[in-house]
Amino acid sequence: MKKPILITGAAGFIGFHLAKRLLDDGHGVVGIDNLNDYYDPTLKEKRLVILDEYPRFEFAKMDLKNRAGVETVFSNYGFGVVVHLAAQAGVRYSIENPRAYIESNIVGHLNVLEGCRHEGVGHLVYASSSSVYGANTKMPFSVHDNVDHPVSLYAATKKSDELMSHTYSHLYGLPTTGLRFFTVYGPWGRPDMALFKFTDKILKGEPIDVFNYGNHRRDFTYIDDIIEGVVRVMAKTPEGNSEWSSDNPDPASSKAPWKIYNIGNNQPVELMRYIEVIEECLGKKAEKNMLPLQQGDVPDTYADVDALVEDVDYKPDTSIEEGIKRFVDWYREFYSV
Repeated sequence: MKKPILITGAAGFIGFHLAKRLLDDGHGVVGIDNLNDYYDPTLKEKRLVILDEYPRFEFAKMDLKNRAGVETVFSNYGFGVVVHLAAQAGVRYSIENPRAYIESNIVGHLNVLEGCRHEGVGHLVYASSSSVYGANTKMPFSVHDNVDHPVSLYAATKKSDELMSHTYSHLYGLPTTGLRFFTVYGPWGRPDMALFKFTDKILKGEPIDVFNYGNHRRDFTYIDDIIEGVVRVMAKTPEGNSEWSSDNPDPASSKAPWKIYNIGNNQPVELMRYIEVIEECLGKKAEKNMLPLQQGDVPDTYADVDALVEDVDYKPDTSIEEGIKRFVDWYREFYSV
């Protein structure tokens, strides 16, 4: 019998989709989530209703900063692979409530690392973020570039997760892979993200806030493409890079079993075009409230996915026209509008 897979943040947007994909593929999945109220917990609970229909799914409501609880879950199940997606998300909220990011993204990540170390987990895959590129301006963003200048505490915690993971890979031989996700969207998405907020407000006839006066470019990545990338990376346990040199260190690899990948669509889209597609799918024009760049935000994101293509033969390719249509169809059905 195959060892179960642990997914932290299983009631979240990406965690839910990954759990469902793995359950459909025949795996046993244990999910952890604290069901916090950063956004409406009802959406998380309804995701769980779907997952609970699978007999191979088990769920524990738990905060990852609960060290004893995390230790118990790890010792009880003997996981083969852990996918750590739980985190306090959001660039702007990290300015309002910085301590939440330390507790969740640093303390929680440490407890997961410790669980993996002590219980001999074969591969830890964890969520990083495109936000780690911070003040970088060279496009596209490459995993081989230095990322030492974050512009939000959220980004700093995600960079810290990468560094902490490298330490455990180096000290204990724990294989770890960090995934820098680029602006994920799609059905069951987070209500605090642009697509959800824009759709909601346009349908209600309310103005939408368009930051940086619409001059953003984002590498919008459809959820199914993210999940395919995660599944492929899960099966690619990292090994040390024998050619890694301390004289010219590659930021994306190590002599330790540690690896970093971007997962993005590799096709940045102007924010105004993104809004146009939403309008087309809704059949309704948006009233726009044009605003300056928000503190902690970056103007552009653009993923170099060459490493992902080379190592797992995968490149996300869902167009925003198709992806937004699928989201709008889900939204209309889910909210009966």
